[in-house]
Amino acid sequence: MTLRALIFDVDGTLAETEEAHRAAFNRTFAAHGLGWHWSMDDYRWLLKTTGGKERMQAWQETLPQGARRLTSDEIAALHREKTALYGQILAAGELALRPGVAALIDMARAAGLRLAVATTTNLPNVAALTRCCWNTEPDAVFDVIAAGDEVAAKKPAPDVFELALARLGLAPDTCIAFEDSLNGLHAARGAGLAVLITPSVYTDDQDFADAQLVRPGLEGLTLDDLAALLAQPVE
Repeated sequence: MTLRALIFDVDGTLAETEEAHRAAFNRTFAAHGLGWHWSMDDYRWLLKTTGGKERMQAWQETLPQGARRLTSDEIAALHREKTALYGQILAAGELALRPGVAALIDMARAAGLRLAVATTTNLPNVAALTRCCWNTEPDAVFDVIAAGDEVAAKKPAPDVFELALARLGLAPDTCIAFEDSLNGLHAARGAGLAVLITPSVYTDDQDFADAQLVRPGLEGLTLDDLAALLAQPVE
């Protein structure tokens, strides 16, 4: 099949965003006197759960008996505050795209390929990233955006990739997914997509044996490389 589109995860794939997310979570927890603080080791474990609100719930389940418990409404409210803080961190310019990302997107656009995002994060976080890294809104960079709060089940379920494909109006065998995590790999493969993995600082210990290609980054990647990748069978 002919390559028609590239579908990108956001956090850890387009940019090493997780430290900004972790900082925003910890600032929010401190502002509310929760006594929660997520170390890098904590966050590596928490990232096995997709979705910020879901991570807060997973953390809460590890707390000792008698510790304060948040309701689902309180978690949602704190997550909104965290999202605003994350936007402020990125607005200060404290983030750069991973090597090779900008060049590949420019190359794909020039070749007439369509570009999409399939992410567990929400649209405000996507917008914060594109404003920081491209100085523009998401729809000026990507033709389609499918976000985690638009689907019933988050990664590793395939829902968000299936939503991206539906909005693109394309079959999975004409697209390549770009991911950095095992949950993302499972989600993309579940949607029938070939997957190129670039592990992030929080996922470099995961097993990506089921990916079609694993690279440290996207620099030097050509469209011919992608066409060859698409030609590989996806089981």
